[in-house]
Amino acid sequence: MSAYIRVGLIGLGYAGRHFHAPLISATPGLTLGVIGSRQGPAVATTCPGVTVVADPMAAARHPDADLVVIATPNATHAALAEAALRAGKHVVVDKPFTLTVAEARALARLAAAEGRILSVFQNRRWDSDFLGIRREIAAGRLGEIVELRSEMSRFRPEVRDRWRERPGAGAGIWYDLGSHLIDQALVLFGPPESVGADLRIQRPGGGAVDWFHAVLGYGRARVVLASSMLAADAPTRFTVRGTRASLTKRLGDVQESQLVAGMTPGASGWGSDPDPMILRGRGTGAPIEVPAPAGRYPDYYAAIRDAIGDGKEPPVSPAQGSTVMAVIEAGIRSASEGAVVKPSYTEVERAAW
Repeated sequence: MSAYIRVGLIGLGYAGRHFHAPLISATPGLTLGVIGSRQGPAVATTCPGVTVVADPMAAARHPDADLVVIATPNATHAALAEAALRAGKHVVVDKPFTLTVAEARALARLAAAEGRILSVFQNRRWDSDFLGIRREIAAGRLGEIVELRSEMSRFRPEVRDRWRERPGAGAGIWYDLGSHLIDQALVLFGPPESVGADLRIQRPGGGAVDWFHAVLGYGRARVVLASSMLAADAPTRFTVRGTRASLTKRLGDVQESQLVAGMTPGASGWGSDPDPMILRGRGTGAPIEVPAPAGRYPDYYAAIRDAIGDGKEPPVSPAQGSTVMAVIEAGIRSASEGAVVKPSYTEVERAAW
């Protein structure tokens, strides 16, 4: 391995342009040299000096890339990741990992056989709101957690003509935002025993799931995950209830808006969250404001660099990625059957958390 890790990024849509390209470029030890995109001249403006490859499969196997980052439509993730791994590349796949848990497990086995790093870009583990909630739960201030409510909603009443909102494999917000919320729940509590989900298309003219409500079962505790594309209100991002106290976080992380605005990751004020968490409980008196930590998206690619260069564990393991897919599949089955279902996990997946 040379002194720097050469990165090839496949896909320069919203995720590639606003998340991956700036975060890779801001990470010491990584250099973005290859982009797989059919946008041609637009790439040169966004990422000057890179090699542009129109064919995504050619980009996945490009000789000038040590690490391949896949930020393409969800239905293409598995095939591109497999091609890159077989070409000897390390691979990062944007969430959702794949379309099915079978695809995810096959990629995990292939990465192990090839001796390559494989990881899923679950950047919202480094959201300020989630970092704060995780810190307070770990500190024991809430007691035993009996309920957590997590919602990420938007107000987008018009259906846009893009693959995420058209009918098709991997479309809709259960795969999109659901991947984030499920991953965060698993980080906090591990794989759930049961999943009950309702997945709906609510917008006129909609072709893909744009509303969901899912309940993950953990003994007597429940984790409620929700999202809507018709939320003109401002729903609370997190509510956590324990045997000692409750904690709420009203607003979400600011790093996405900073990236879209062109702010350089790690710049002064990066990830700063002015919205405190609110702690309420017996013995606390008036509600207590608890400052939220700053968000830390740059930590993900720094950890990928260290996993490749120093042999450390990747920030999101393949087994963790496949566990999320097992929950996504369970939610789809639950919604189809109208029943609470039990996800199926491997022993490696259970141990990954």
